Amino acid sequence: MSQFGGPNDFYGSAPSADASYNFDMPEFGQELNFQTFDNTQASVPPNYDAAYAQPPTQGLGGFYDPTAYTDTSYGQDKSGKQGATGGAGNEFDDEPPLLEELGINPNHIFQKTLAVLNPFRGTDQQILQDTDMAGPLVFCLTLGGFLLLSGKVTFSYIYGIGVMGCIFFYCLLSLMVSRSQVTFGAVASVLGYCLLPMVVLSGINILITIQGTLGLIVSGISIFWCAISASKLFATAFSMDHQQLLIAYPCAVLYGGFALITIY
Repeated sequence: MSQFGGPNDFYGSAPSADASYNFDMPEFGQELNFQTFDNTQASVPPNYDAAYAQPPTQGLGGFYDPTAYTDTSYGQDKSGKQGATGGAGNEFDDEPPLLEELGINPNHIFQKTLAVLNPFRGTDQQILQDTDMAGPLVFCLTLGGFLLLSGKVTFSYIYGIGVMGCIFFYCLLSLMVSRSQVTFGAVASVLGYCLLPMVVLSGINILITIQGTLGLIVSGISIFWCAISASKLFATAFSMDHQQLLIAYPCAVLYGGFALITIY
């Protein structure tokens, strides 16, 4: 290769005016020598298990070491609990069903519906004290839907009469029995479930016109059915011995209002 100026030409003082430089291209026929290294050591694959088998230590700087709290067993920490890698599926084994988390118990709904259909059937007191609103909501929407098919938009009437009736019966039952036994949710649930005969009455009204003498008879039977069922459930839920007839009359008045909006 051509020789350029010395070190002083680049890092020292500025070159003189008569200094000349050679910019000729180097010759490419020369042989390039590279250094070689002999690798006499046999290749050994890395042992990752040995590194993880050592007990974790905390650095001198006091930094947090996340591996210090996990054992070598897959996904199991030192406290004995399953980690995210080993037992992720076991976390949901003890979870309750989705309907139970939402407060919907199909068995209680079925038992309360049978108690309304058969007023003389015995029912567990704990089931009647349950604040289940899934069944009453379905019955109210069904009643409003049947009345809508009959050409009557009465959702606001159903809502208004139902809310006022729940408030009235909650106050009345609080005076008749101990206030600690009566809950507003249980009262609303019983009144909503006992609305089932009115749903049947509104369904009959779609098929045939029940005004006149026939309407009075059918509506009277439905009102009596609702009153007997509601009073029976209230007497069982709140231990109202020998007070069923006292609570049956207000129930008949409440469901008489639903019968009026159903027929007329």
